[in-house]
Amino acid sequence: MPEPIEPVEITDAKTLGLAIRARRKRDGLTLAETAGLTNVGIRFLSELENGKPTVRLDKVLKVVAALGLRLQIAPITRIEQTWER
Repeated sequence: MPEPIEPVEITDAKTLGLAIRARRKRDGLTLAETAGLTNVGIRFLSELENGKPTVRLDKVLKVVAALGLRLQIAPITRIEQTWER
């Protein structure tokens, strides 16, 4: 059974793409196999994994769900806000 992945803070399109690529590879899936599972094109997946900032959100959510992942929105704590300054 594959190792679970740690939560990743997504701060930009590149980080999202890297997280999706890591999960796909961890699951041993090719771009073509993932495209088939998600009903999106290989080109879209490649652009997503490479951090293209203008990918369609509906397709991103399809890929995320098909890979057994989820996106969450969480408030930034005051401590985190202080550290970011």
